[in-house]
Amino acid sequence: MALEEKRPPVTPMMIEEEAALRNGSRGLPPGPWAEAAGPRPRTTERHMAVHKRLVLGFAVSILALLAVTMIAVLLSVRFEECGAAADGPPRAGGNGSLSGAARQPDGAGQPPGRPEEEARGGEAAEEEEEEEEEEWQRRRELPPWARPRLPRHLRPLHYNLMLCAFMENFTFTGEVNVQLEVRNASRYIVLHAHRMHIEAVRVAEDKLAGGVRVARTFFYPQTQVFVVVLNRSLEAQKSYNLKIIYNALIENELLGFFRSSYVLHGERR
Repeated sequence: MALEEKRPPVTPMMIEEEAALRNGSRGLPPGPWAEAAGPRPRTTERHMAVHKRLVLGFAVSILALLAVTMIAVLLSVRFEECGAAADGPPRAGGNGSLSGAARQPDGAGQPPGRPEEEARGGEAAEEEEEEEEEEWQRRRELPPWARPRLPRHLRPLHYNLMLCAFMENFTFTGEVNVQLEVRNASRYIVLHAHRMHIEAVRVAEDKLAGGVRVARTFFYPQTQVFVVVLNRSLEAQKSYNLKIIYNALIENELLGFFRSSYVLHGERR
């Protein structure tokens, strides 16, 4: 005879726990303990503080980026103004010792004339230069301005150099007087010159014995020289004075008469 299994009596508390289990809760009866054991919100006060710091840091970085951009724009505008001011005179630049290649039209140092006269003069100078080069080719020799070294028919004895610098637009004017000793007769004076604008060229004998007329002047960029062509040859064993007036830029690179700067107490000088 089978014995019947005894079950405990069903109480209202048991019914509530069974309903809570079916609903997915922890089976706790409603009350303060159930509310404490329930899920908490993810956003806490600590997380809010971290978010505020992140937003503040992002805002500071944006402001710093804007400030750096404004400074860069102001500096670029200032450099452009300096460059525009420096471009006032012809592109020149160079050094007081007259070294390098130059960008100067033929007939430098001559008084300006009408455009038609200047054009005719430039054509005539080119024809004369071509004729002279042909003459040197017939001699099977290089002209003195096409040689890698300066000719030795002249020997400089003394240089007298005067410079006047303008720091507003970084330009300068120069005047050089060179005392020359003539070893061999020649009607050419060849000098090194680089990125200069020649205003005037004069040649005179020593002790004011008289001037020698300058026929023309030109630059020869291939060897970076400035050539003075005279109407007559300089006599050997005599000394002459060569005077050149020019202007140029004070370069912003290590070339000739150049400029540099430094910062003192936050100010560039």
